[in-house]
Amino acid sequence: MTAPIVKAQMLIRRPTAEVFNAFADPAVTTRFWFTKSSGKLETGTRVRWDWEMYGVGDDVEVKSVEPNSRILFEWSFPHSNLVELTFTEQPGGTMVRIVNSGFRGGDLSAQALDATQGWNIVLCAAKAWLEHGIELGAVADKSPEHNVEGWRR
Repeated sequence: MTAPIVKAQMLIRRPTAEVFNAFADPAVTTRFWFTKSSGKLETGTRVRWDWEMYGVGDDVEVKSVEPNSRILFEWSFPHSNLVELTFTEQPGGTMVRIVNSGFRGGDLSAQALDATQGWNIVLCAAKAWLEHGIELGAVADKSPEHNVEGWRR
């Protein structure tokens, strides 16, 4: 079986620089995706992302950052794979496209389905935050039965 490639996209009705920054700067990203990060995404850096609600985290190796255009990183959560985010100016906003490839290990179909769901949740949460200032809590509420007891934002 050929490893699947996951694709997700969403129009976010905000300027491209603002949308790009939301994914590169953890001061913004923590409003809609992970809860903690060791730093901004910059080419050649390694950062740590944590989802404190689940008691998990991962190191992310940033392969390339092209300001306001593209972010490419590799991570092992849940299996080693490559993620490319592109940001394209559109009438009325920015199209964010995510391509996730390089799945390895166990059930590739299950990994791809889980990644597809996850990326769509992240994109919807980013849209809610950037367009309306609403923290959906969608990532934490995806699997509340797995939240660490006593965790609160």
